[in-house]
Amino acid sequence: MGSSGAATPEGKKTTVSPKAVIYQKYGSRASYEVEEVQDFVQNGCPGLCIPQKGPCLYRCRLNLPELSILSGTFRKKKDAEQAAAEMALQKLGIHPLTHNADVRDAGEDLVSRVAYLFSNEFLASQHPLSCHFRASLSREGYLYGSVPVSVIAVYDGKISTLCKLIDPMVESNPSLAISFVLRAAATLPTLITATEGQLWIRRQNPYPPEVIEPLLVEQPSTLGGVCVQALLIPSSLNEDVKPVTLNVCSSNYYLDVIAQKLGELDASKILVSRPIGKASSETRLYFVASDLQFVEPTSDLNGKKLDIFEGSMNTRASYLAGQGVYGGAILASIGYTWKSKDLFHEDVFLKLYYRMLIYKTPSGPYKLYRESTIAAELPVVFTIKSNWRGTFPKEILCTFCRQHRLSEPVFAISRYPVKALSDLSGSQKKLKVTESTEDTGQTNENAANHGDDETVESVSHFRCEVKVLSKLQDLLLQCSPKDFYRKETDCIQNASLKVLSWLSSYFQDFNMPLEKLNSLADALDIKVNTQHLFKEFKFCSTMYLNQQRTIKANNCIDGPQATEEHEHYLLRIEGPESGICPSNGSLACICYSACLVTEVGHTKELIESSHEFEFEMGSRAVNPHVETAVAQMSVGQSAFYLVDLPSQELILAAANDSARALSLINSNMCSLEYCITLLKVTEPLEDRMEQALFSPPLSKQRVDYAVEHIKKSGATTLVDFGCGSGSLLESLLDYPTSLRKIVGVDLSLKSLSRAAKVLHSKLSKSLDADMPCKSIQSATLYDGSIIVFDSRMCGFDIGTCLEVIEHMEEDQASLFGDLVLSSFRPSVLIVSTPNYEYNVILQKSDLPSQEEAPDGKGQSESCRFRNHDHKFEWTREQFGSWARNLASRNNYSVEFSGVGGSADHEPGFASQIALFKRLPQLDERLEDGESVHLYNVIWEWSNHETTKSFD
Repeated sequence: MGSSGAATPEGKKTTVSPKAVIYQKYGSRASYEVEEVQDFVQNGCPGLCIPQKGPCLYRCRLNLPELSILSGTFRKKKDAEQAAAEMALQKLGIHPLTHNADVRDAGEDLVSRVAYLFSNEFLASQHPLSCHFRASLSREGYLYGSVPVSVIAVYDGKISTLCKLIDPMVESNPSLAISFVLRAAATLPTLITATEGQLWIRRQNPYPPEVIEPLLVEQPSTLGGVCVQALLIPSSLNEDVKPVTLNVCSSNYYLDVIAQKLGELDASKILVSRPIGKASSETRLYFVASDLQFVEPTSDLNGKKLDIFEGSMNTRASYLAGQGVYGGAILASIGYTWKSKDLFHEDVFLKLYYRMLIYKTPSGPYKLYRESTIAAELPVVFTIKSNWRGTFPKEILCTFCRQHRLSEPVFAISRYPVKALSDLSGSQKKLKVTESTEDTGQTNENAANHGDDETVESVSHFRCEVKVLSKLQDLLLQCSPKDFYRKETDCIQNASLKVLSWLSSYFQDFNMPLEKLNSLADALDIKVNTQHLFKEFKFCSTMYLNQQRTIKANNCIDGPQATEEHEHYLLRIEGPESGICPSNGSLACICYSACLVTEVGHTKELIESSHEFEFEMGSRAVNPHVETAVAQMSVGQSAFYLVDLPSQELILAAANDSARALSLINSNMCSLEYCITLLKVTEPLEDRMEQALFSPPLSKQRVDYAVEHIKKSGATTLVDFGCGSGSLLESLLDYPTSLRKIVGVDLSLKSLSRAAKVLHSKLSKSLDADMPCKSIQSATLYDGSIIVFDSRMCGFDIGTCLEVIEHMEEDQASLFGDLVLSSFRPSVLIVSTPNYEYNVILQKSDLPSQEEAPDGKGQSESCRFRNHDHKFEWTREQFGSWARNLASRNNYSVEFSGVGGSADHEPGFASQIALFKRLPQLDERLEDGESVHLYNVIWEWSNHETTKSFD
């Protein structure tokens, strides 16, 4: 069998996966058993006293008639299955089929497959397509035993794969598969192919009685037939999608019933789309291949494509199917599955149709996951996992590509050493990329999960490049962000969100001028191949052009421009002010309802509601008018307002009664009425607010300040009180210092575990290389409270305590200060804490008066603490008083400084710092005292010992 003339582009090969090859050879005789493997790992940190639970891994056992194979462990089940299949192929000496210019083997395999489909063995097998063959035996007259070619081309996976090997254009032009199957059947003398414009195949010799009789004994469970609700999608956009009922008798072939509904007597001319929505679904589009220009199966096409369509394009059906559909189409969930020989069926209603439309948009999966198609929007920023609500950007992008029949997006992650980044910041040197991995979204999960490896993360920063390709591997767009991230997961999610944000803009306005389209892309570090892009999304643009209506966000804002006739658009807030208001970065939890209201008759229909809907303020995770209203409310208050209608698809995808909602939209002037109650507000994390205003982030500026003082001090020993995940200790190892011993103390085992991995990685490397931290002789991490005495903390040259005391009660902070300066007595102590007066800038709010917050200790209505875990935040005066009193009681001097902001401009530094220095005494010798060991050693390192010792 020759090619159709559409050769595969040079350099682009279609490779059959190992699992596909196993299926082609063994079918149902191959079974995969996947088991979960839980492991405890050291993560490159020997001696850590905290058990480290490894990631959830899977391995697969593949059972074949002649052998059994056990794979290694993988993060994804499908990767374990593919690995087992690949190992089996190596044992069997089989190599996966690779498409190239010579498609003779694929053509011969197609002929063999078609012959097998019409064999006695296949008729009795458990296969969705074999059910179609059995159903064809109930057809009467000349149609007895006739199977539509379109069914064969769609329902058999191997047929589909072989057709794509012959010509990859089958993906975008399914009619090619029909021609290939017809030509294969024409070479088989035992089969009869259709003539005179019909598209069916049957056996020349009937099945023998001993094959048919057992099948006739098996009676279907639906003896009386079934009534299936489906939808008719007219080709004209001026006609509404409407419900139809398919009455399928137990003795009928259901495609004959669908053909009749479409006004066609011959079911062989009914074409069947790929599954719509989930791949496992039987929801498909059925449409007529009208006025077939029949090509004799035995003739050579000579590069011509089989054109079987005539008439007006059905833009809505084409958009759903991702292929050209002409004339009316029926959307139904009916067919045969692997699980049963009975006819599977589910009702399809209008709401499902509109939800399918929404699901194909860039933000659709996020909206549907949140069960809020009207109020929710895909956020414009990916902040932190704990604040993200809904499906993550990478998963949404992969879903979008599958829905539009594109290749899986390719994620290329580059790892940059911290030292290289430092070099770049001080010069124009080119960064050296030490590692680059590609993740297609299918087989390489390592790239997306390296962020969980704290050791790699501690020494590197990451960038992610995303490519979106067509099925034929044409590049549609490429996103190459310039931002660096400490975790691979963060760089992947942010890059994915950039792509989704641009696609959302494109989908909202397909008429957007090319100049503006490219300008938006440049702002998001995206390069677009418009020629390939427009080609891939031609059905989308046809579907949505002139169909979108946008919400006027300013309709809900009370302003001087409001007039009497637009009074109903004004925002009305009811209820007393509680003083608890949301700010940018906080999580607002609301209860809301959205109703259709008509100007005539004042009819009201509930469209969407939620008892608890949480979103992050400032990330545009909801419609603008919702966020505008919530920003003006306090907890316990309710808001009411009207806005113009969003797109019809959004309303009908949300409405429980889509038909009634559609009738209201079409019959009256409608608006959307919102009722919102603010239930609670969760304050933003401190570092989130700081990162919004400071570059580098304020946390890094604090660490850099401490590092500079430590480098200049000549200190040989250091203890970090409240070391957390070891950010300061880790940073110290990147610079040459005089330090020989470093110690960290914290109460969080999780944070100490991460700190141990970070420090072990760098210190171990220093033994074999000329690293800046080569002078370090020992490192220890303790689990303990810094307001409890432990004699091992005494006598250090320098102590640090960065952003810790505000997490205690104020009396505990004073206890800590006295304990450190009177008992531990480091030569120098550096303490930093937030400056409460700077919160007005971080939160863009007004500072309270003294009456509102006596002594400045309480949280006012308008200016709040930076973190919900802060027990207090001090003004400059309060911090100065605390530090000076401590210093005078314990024979220390104290100097004040800070980072973020300036001491010469109000309101001072964002983080205020006290630098305590021990004053000289006549007797500088510290008393040895009794040894008290109340802290637990979590991890200990020494460059003199190969075996670690623990208490």
